[in-house]
Amino acid sequence: MRATFPLGRIAGVRIGVHWSVLLVFAIIALGLAQGRLPETHPGHAPVVYWLTGLATAVVFFASLLAHELAHAVVARRNGVEVDDIVLWLLGGAARLKSEASSPAAEVRIAGVGPLVSLVLGGLFAAGAWLLARVSAPGLAVEGMVWLAGINLLLAVFNAVPAAPLDGGRLLRAFLWWRTGDRLRATAGAATAGRIFGWFLAVLGLLLLMRTGSFGGLWLAVIGWFLIAAATLEGRQAALRATLAGVPVRQAMTPDPVSVPAGLPVDRFLADPLYRFRHSAFPVTGDGGAPVGLVTLDAARAVQGERQSVVTVGDVMLPLSQVAVARPDDALTDLLPRMQPGAAHRVLVLDGTRLVGILSASDISRTVAWLMHSGPGESGHARW
Repeated sequence: MRATFPLGRIAGVRIGVHWSVLLVFAIIALGLAQGRLPETHPGHAPVVYWLTGLATAVVFFASLLAHELAHAVVARRNGVEVDDIVLWLLGGAARLKSEASSPAAEVRIAGVGPLVSLVLGGLFAAGAWLLARVSAPGLAVEGMVWLAGINLLLAVFNAVPAAPLDGGRLLRAFLWWRTGDRLRATAGAATAGRIFGWFLAVLGLLLLMRTGSFGGLWLAVIGWFLIAAATLEGRQAALRATLAGVPVRQAMTPDPVSVPAGLPVDRFLADPLYRFRHSAFPVTGDGGAPVGLVTLDAARAVQGERQSVVTVGDVMLPLSQVAVARPDDALTDLLPRMQPGAAHRVLVLDGTRLVGILSASDISRTVAWLMHSGPGESGHARW
């Protein structure tokens, strides 16, 4: 799940929002401002209901962010780096750069999310009780009650043992512990996720046909998203199984063409060596050490006469923002970080020396080659 709108960083973790959050935000605010709040506390001006509904929706998404940040913090404490957090239709997703090292670490990382939501639900419930005791405005109490209920519901829903929910991660940890096979455990959790998704989708459609309620439609949509996400996890598990034991050096393109950081953009775009081969290139500094990655799209974004004064180093992604790997790293460990697009190449370094480059298409070709050649053979996929 990729962010549509970046929000910045918290504790060094990139935070983003998927467009589907806008839909959920609007539904929550509308449901509160036009439904629950006027029904439970009539007599207020419409603008008061809307302000309360919008504020409650904002606090709800802050709760979701706290849930995902808890995953990120515990993941880091267990040696797993976090790439980013994206809030989306079903809540949020903390994208990890690697897998947990053990079933116990997986339990800690996955279990903390529902625990945080459970604690937040209790805190909001206590806050509602305190506000009622001091005779606070009824709308404020109602907002707190709603936040308590939705966080408790979020904790219970996320604990369902079905991928990609947190409960699915807990199920995977259990299966991993029982079988000793992480990939088989992932496939099992993904299957549970598809079954649960189909259950919700069918139940939602039945409710929609029998009652015509919006809740039925919403349940079906959630089920459909769960099916899609669980299916993706299953495919990724199969991909990891195919690539098990394959080092990065077997899939990378060795000795890639690089671009000097000081080369002006106009010369970079005009040179056939760069213009007609690929869509992204490693950038090297003094002494040939890699310093970043430049894409043709970034270079072409420089307008007119500025191309002669702006250098490749000015428009590149610095090395700190580029995924890197070593030749002997397991290819499966890179999969969580691999994405389509020129800006997502992985630079392969032997110490400080650039020895290769890897793209998502390289991995696809490696998979095809392995399936065609069978186990036990070796070779190189081409970039």
